Amino acid sequence: MSLNETGYLNLLADIMANGTKKGDRTGTGTQSLFGRQLRFDLSEGFPLLTTKKMFMRGIKEELLWMLSGSTDNNKLNERRVNIWNEWATKEKCAEWGRQEGDLGPVYGHQWRNYGATEDRRRSAPGIEYWSEERERWVNFAYFNDGVDQIQNAIDLIGTNPNSRRIIVSGWNPREATKVALPPCHTLFQFYVSMGKLSCHLYQRSGDVFLGVPFNIASYALLTSMVAQATGLELGEFVHTFGDVHIYQNHIEQVKTQLERAPLDPPKLYLNPNITDIFDFTSDDISIYGYEAWPVIKAPVSV
Repeated sequence: MSLNETGYLNLLADIMANGTKKGDRTGTGTQSLFGRQLRFDLSEGFPLLTTKKMFMRGIKEELLWMLSGSTDNNKLNERRVNIWNEWATKEKCAEWGRQEGDLGPVYGHQWRNYGATEDRRRSAPGIEYWSEERERWVNFAYFNDGVDQIQNAIDLIGTNPNSRRIIVSGWNPREATKVALPPCHTLFQFYVSMGKLSCHLYQRSGDVFLGVPFNIASYALLTSMVAQATGLELGEFVHTFGDVHIYQNHIEQVKTQLERAPLDPPKLYLNPNITDIFDFTSDDISIYGYEAWPVIKAPVSV
């Protein structure tokens, strides 16, 4: 049994038993608690849920997309990943004067071009362009003058591993109202001790049945990639939440999942020849030894 997954299941059970019924932005309604934390020892295995089969290809493709700086949902669709489609429709994008697929200043922008100057004069047929100088995608609505928080974190781990400022922020108050879905995972910090790399994420809002399992695996993968790129072993992934909730139309699915016993966690394989965080491709990342219960489908609240 995976002790990592048990903590997640206990969180589901806690919300089911003790959650408060609340309204929400989507109109679906939730059961909600505030202020919870999960911890995963990444040396024990990769925390990909086994009580329902997970879409690992989507997890790694989305992470690589964000690390590239992209905010163009069409690039995800080209990789046969559709998890952002509900927020990238023609109608949603038109609310901010964007073309279909242009998600605006979401994670990729905040991670790789944070605080970039908005260029309201610029118009272009595409959504973004590739910067050879910075090796990142840049949305045409912004100049290429923002902070590359991922590169800064990598550099700081290498030059000053004892720093308490190895932080990446996804939350930019100036731009949180300029996107259909403001960042849910808002800030993460890396920590180096005894040759091991750990990561602590603060997530303001967690859809615990659908979204959180995806987030856990994504940040475990990110931590593993950063550890390899900086020559460190794996420590912990610590996941702290503000509002954790189960949507009312996920209740029956959660009951099904809680009836299932966790299986042994799988192992993560990263191509050992990759030493630059931005050189990873989908083919360099794989999971082995993954056995899981069947998929449990549930609707996404938009």
